[in-house]
Amino acid sequence: MNIGILETGGPPDDLAGRFGGYGDMMRRMLGPSFSATTYNVRAGELPADGKERDAWLVTGSAAGVYDSDPWIADLKTFLRDASGAAPMVGICFGHQIMAEAFGGEVIKSPKGWGVGLHTYAVQDAQPWMDDAAPIRLSVSHQDQVIALPPGARVAAASDFTPLAMLAYRERRALSLQAHPEFEAAYTRALIESRRGSRIDEAFADQAIASLEGEDDRLRVAGWLRRFLTTA
Repeated sequence: MNIGILETGGPPDDLAGRFGGYGDMMRRMLGPSFSATTYNVRAGELPADGKERDAWLVTGSAAGVYDSDPWIADLKTFLRDASGAAPMVGICFGHQIMAEAFGGEVIKSPKGWGVGLHTYAVQDAQPWMDDAAPIRLSVSHQDQVIALPPGARVAAASDFTPLAMLAYRERRALSLQAHPEFEAAYTRALIESRRGSRIDEAFADQAIASLEGEDDRLRVAGWLRRFLTTA
C-alpha cells in the first residue's frame, strides 16, 4: 500500500537532523508494510487527484489553517476534491485543516498551549480500534477545532480538547489532534526548544514531567494502520 504523505511542515531546524522530518516520522509510525511518497505541500506540491495514491496522510505544521498562504487554500481544495477517493488521515494541523475543509471551524484557542502527554477518552468506538480504553499521546498545539464538520463523529475527547479525534465514515477519513508519530525523545526535545520563549519554565517542567508516564502511540499507530487498510 502506497501512502501519499502531504507534508505541511517540519521540526525546528536544530531537531530535524536528529529526528528527521514529519514525513520520516510518519513512515516510522506506519512501519515497513507501507511505502510512502511525500509531497512538499508548502512548496506547492500536490497530487493530481485523490486516486494518485492508495491513501493520504496530512502532517502537522507550525502554520494555522486560517493563515492566508496560498498553499493552505490549495490543500483545502484538494482535501475536498479527494474526499472519499481513498482513506485519509490528518494529524494535528492535518486534523484542523480537514475539519476546515469539510465545514468545521478552527481557532487559536484561548486555552493556550497543549504540550506533553494528554489523555483522551474514547467517545465513539470505531471498528478499527482495539478497545475503548483511554489513550495518552503527545501533543503540541495552540489551535483547536471548535465546530464539528457535518457528518463527523467525535471518536475521542478530553476536557482540554473536546473535538480531539474525528471520524468521517462517509468520507473514509479520520483525524486526530495528538501526535502518535512523536516519540518521547522528540516531544521532550521540542518542549526544551520552546522553553522560555513560547512556553514558560513552569509549564515546560510540567509537560516534561508528564512524559515519564506510559504513552499509547504504538497502540494508536495500530489503529491508523487498520483504518488505512480497511476504510
